[in-house]
Amino acid sequence: MELTHQQRGLVDQPVPDHIFIEGSAGTGKTTAAVSRLLRLLNTGVPGSAILVLLPQRTLGAPYHDLVSSSAPMPGGTVTLLTAGGLAQRMVQLFWPLIAREAGFAQPDAPPVFLTMETAQYHMAKLVAPLLEKGYFESVVIERNRLFSQIIDNLNKASIVGFPHTEIGERLKAAWAGKPSQLRVFEDVQDCAKQFRQICLQHNLLDFSLQIEVFRKYVWNLPICKKYLTNTYQHLITDNIEEDTPFAHNLIAEWLPDLESALLVYDHHAGYRRFLGADPDGAYLIKDLCTTQLVFEDSLVAPKPIIALGAHIERTLFHTPPPIPSVDPRPALVFHTSRYYPQMLDWVAERVAHLVYEQSVSPSEIVVIAPYMSDALRYGLSHRLAQNSIPIRTHRPSRSLREEPVTHVLITLAKLAHPDWNSIITKSDVSFALQQTIDGMDLIRGQLLAEIVFRMRDGIPQLQPFDQIIAATQERITFLAGERYDRLRNWIELYRSYPPLELDHFFAVIFGELLSQPGYRFHASYDSGSITARLIESVQKFRQVVSASLVKLTIPPGEEYTRMVEEGVIAAQYVESWQRQDENAVLLSPAYSFLMSNYPVSFQFWLDVSSRSWSDRLAQPLTHPYVLSRYWPRDKVWTDADEVETRINALHRLIPGLLNRCRQQIYLGICDLGEQGYEQRGPLIRAINRVLQDYASQ
Repeated sequence: MELTHQQRGLVDQPVPDHIFIEGSAGTGKTTAAVSRLLRLLNTGVPGSAILVLLPQRTLGAPYHDLVSSSAPMPGGTVTLLTAGGLAQRMVQLFWPLIAREAGFAQPDAPPVFLTMETAQYHMAKLVAPLLEKGYFESVVIERNRLFSQIIDNLNKASIVGFPHTEIGERLKAAWAGKPSQLRVFEDVQDCAKQFRQICLQHNLLDFSLQIEVFRKYVWNLPICKKYLTNTYQHLITDNIEEDTPFAHNLIAEWLPDLESALLVYDHHAGYRRFLGADPDGAYLIKDLCTTQLVFEDSLVAPKPIIALGAHIERTLFHTPPPIPSVDPRPALVFHTSRYYPQMLDWVAERVAHLVYEQSVSPSEIVVIAPYMSDALRYGLSHRLAQNSIPIRTHRPSRSLREEPVTHVLITLAKLAHPDWNSIITKSDVSFALQQTIDGMDLIRGQLLAEIVFRMRDGIPQLQPFDQIIAATQERITFLAGERYDRLRNWIELYRSYPPLELDHFFAVIFGELLSQPGYRFHASYDSGSITARLIESVQKFRQVVSASLVKLTIPPGEEYTRMVEEGVIAAQYVESWQRQDENAVLLSPAYSFLMSNYPVSFQFWLDVSSRSWSDRLAQPLTHPYVLSRYWPRDKVWTDADEVETRINALHRLIPGLLNRCRQQIYLGICDLGEQGYEQRGPLIRAINRVLQDYASQ
């Protein structure tokens, strides 16, 4: 790709320089930063001396692409890490020097780093008995959400830098609602303290403790700073606005010791505020850099889309527009439906038109919603599949239990491991048959499960297809029956051998059976991706908890399936830094799409009348703004603060989406939302104002 004059100017800056570049998405900042990295390598800087620091692994795709595609160079490989990943590496490296001082009960034993799943597993072990004692009586949320929000509070304390013992008091000081909620915050604090004590006692390091130990003990070691300075002389950090105060403080303190640094800042961003993103703190680092550049011209969005964004921004903040000279209406295609399914029908029809009539690649289309519910995902997937349009979805915070693929694999694991004494229902078996066997619909799946599945002496049994009467065989079809028998025979053969670890079982049954022709996983990108996530999740779980389970004679696989069925949230495992480039339409929540950080030609925004585009997810046990570095300790969170937060969220969200669109925005407008209620949120009001202003000209 040929660089612009501005991009070339950045690349050609002297190597010994600290550079801060800022601009909106689509102005070429990351492309320039990747080219700068290439220049460093071409001028003889060893790859091992370069650290690329990113707030989230998915944002590292362009850098990974360069590193993996370039010919091997002397001097080692460029390191790509998150700040949390760097902290974990350093804690592990310098563990013998800090373990005792940091308060761990077994300083001579190695540390055990917890994943999201294993942290929630240990939190569940702690909290479950407390629930029986009356903790969180007034809170009506799923248990897995309860566990994750307590952990999230600990994470906020560590990345902001205040003691975890202050969590409850900070939340209570900002509360203006019913007094009963104050008891909830006290319970939160007690659980956080007990969890931290358990971690210190058993050398368990969740994310919060990794950050805290690094910040308080490892980073203060002269040998650590010397090691990092000698290892990395060059730093590139992209999307710094999405990173946390912990990362910003680390970068600011490290800068004087670095030969070169390039910091990339995205205007209107900070989408990960609920995870501690601090765009204001990131911008302060600008003054520590010797060279400051602004990228202004979009290389992605056409002028009508840029004009649309400018007008919506003025409307949201109630500032009288000088109306932009460019008419934004050519950037918009919209359709109003009375009911939600009608809107989905329109989306499927327009996507099919783009793909088949205009030869648009499916990978150039994204369908965006504020939240991706099961009903929405299924409805869209079904409609697009009817048009033979490949799809992929992305919902990083989704519980593994909620994934149909997980439900299927867990059911098959239970059938294959009768010694687990697991509960299996006919509906479980019916669902597994429907989801795995081509040609097995709801009616046939229910009928087959009713006939072949039995529990005998606590052991699940599947009967052969040829034992079914002929008339029923014909109803189910012999082809589906043959595929069922292949599945049954595979499970029976597996039972005759010593059992595998659960992750190995998933890999084998997927590779030998479910991914083969005749089974629905064969042509499904999502099924393969979720299976891979599940396998990695099991591996990490087994590595962390196997030792403690041996004493209880509980197979790790059995314990893992129980944990998944209780709804423990899966971490967003990414097999590599490289994004998937499947030629498929992406179905995604808005913020997940933004954090993938790549443009498309066409965006479909669903249900733009909904308030969900600006609403914040209700979290009764935590509060991302109250637990930030900026919230005054004695200030109460009011309705006015909530309204301002919602408007600011749209202020970030809408430009982020528009700046990543090359051609057109399709707006799906629905009078009645997914739940059947009339709606009129701030986004549709702003869009209507834009259309009215130009219609009156």
